[in-house]
Amino acid sequence: MPGTITVGLDGSLESRAAAEWAAREAVLRGAAVKLVHVWQPVPPRMAQAPLLGAETHQHWTERIPREAAQGLRLRHPGVEVNIEQLSGSRTDALVTAARDAELLVLGSRALSGLAGFLVGSVGQSVIARAEVPVVLVRAGEQAADEHVKDPAGIPSAATAFRPVLLGLDTDSPDETVIAFAFEEAQRREAPLTVVQGWNLPPYYVYSLAAGVDARDEIASEKAAELTEVLRPWREKYPNVEVIEMSRSGSPANHLVDASRDASLVVVGRRIRRNPVGAHIGAVTHAVLHHATAPVAVVAHS
Repeated sequence: MPGTITVGLDGSLESRAAAEWAAREAVLRGAAVKLVHVWQPVPPRMAQAPLLGAETHQHWTERIPREAAQGLRLRHPGVEVNIEQLSGSRTDALVTAARDAELLVLGSRALSGLAGFLVGSVGQSVIARAEVPVVLVRAGEQAADEHVKDPAGIPSAATAFRPVLLGLDTDSPDETVIAFAFEEAQRREAPLTVVQGWNLPPYYVYSLAAGVDARDEIASEKAAELTEVLRPWREKYPNVEVIEMSRSGSPANHLVDASRDASLVVVGRRIRRNPVGAHIGAVTHAVLHHATAPVAVVAHS
């Protein structure tokens, strides 16, 4: 029985881009796609309006996922596409609907005039609560964007995938996040670029005062830590080419820069069962808002 990729669909351009990405991912995984449309009941006063009655509203809410599913089936004939319509809180409904899914896919909207993407309050709440991987897809994302250009420099979905990008903290590496990134790279037959960002330790200032610049030594130590963490994963996935990038500075900045050449960015989120507030993490939050490739947020303990 195939697994399921759940998509939050509201009819917007970003949610339609998310559904297209989910269908392409379903082909790689041999999975089915479930379009989840969460609608809100019409307030009594609006239901009495001549141009928007309750029946008209219901017609449109049923039409959105039905037409989206028909389009996906036409463009991806080998993918099973199902529909689920729910009502109530969008966050609660999406988290519950994706509980047994392999992935939950949502859309993000480009910020006009700014170099970034908007992850709305619902998206942030879902990411903070979902315990399955959540993928954010920007509006306008095309299949060709995930592939290298053809020999003539023309975008094409028939060429090799761009690398998968993994942000890794070697001080607390999590196997769930690392395994997800390697699996995604293996499915795409793509390289896996692993980025580690680090800051100089406090003692570096004192070494400079003593006339010793330990920057190169620290950089070598950090690079060696990254290599050691990845060693067993290279052995487990011998067919995945691994590119290691250990750089001083902000991990988020390095990931955002590298995302321009990636097909997918993978970051982690520690599970916190605190009912108050959304907890995503500073690096993950920055990557979600500024990475130019789809971003997978993998929850871990």
